[in-house]
Amino acid sequence: MTIMMLNGITPVVGQGGFVAPGAQVIGNVTLGDEASIWFNAVVRGDNDPIVIGARSNVQDAAVIHADPGVPATIGRGVTIGHRAIVHGATIGDHSLIGMGAIVLNRAEIGAESLVGAGALVTEGKVFPPRSLIVGSPARVVRTLTDAEVAGLHLSAATYVANARRYAAELAVRDA
Repeated sequence: MTIMMLNGITPVVGQGGFVAPGAQVIGNVTLGDEASIWFNAVVRGDNDPIVIGARSNVQDAAVIHADPGVPATIGRGVTIGHRAIVHGATIGDHSLIGMGAIVLNRAEIGAESLVGAGALVTEGKVFPPRSLIVGSPARVVRTLTDAEVAGLHLSAATYVANARRYAAELAVRDA
């Protein structure tokens, strides 16, 4: 794990937070309690603040970044899937950004929404809560069911448990 100060600002990792080996957390970044950043993910707060809420997870090889004047805000209990990119966007609580999805500057994803794998959310696009968002460019195809929303909550809870397990058991060995 690498947590790096930039411009005199050191990232803040909340209680029970987990940053995996190989992940990079740089500059003006705040991770809430029990948030986790997984292998080879990059969270780069060099231009504007990045805030990642409690119990959220940024999975392997995902990138969170912000342009000057365009912060990135990830709500509570959010899952950012493998290889996803969130750039200067706002992600509502208990949402899931699918693997390889891209969410661009000033986009807003409503709470308890799911952005499908590989979707492209264009700049400034705003989606309401509980949306199923897919495609390129992304669009809402329907409202999520209660069961699907429960699955979003379960995804985040699973990663909180995984982070606890990895923090307790992960051991790096020389080859």
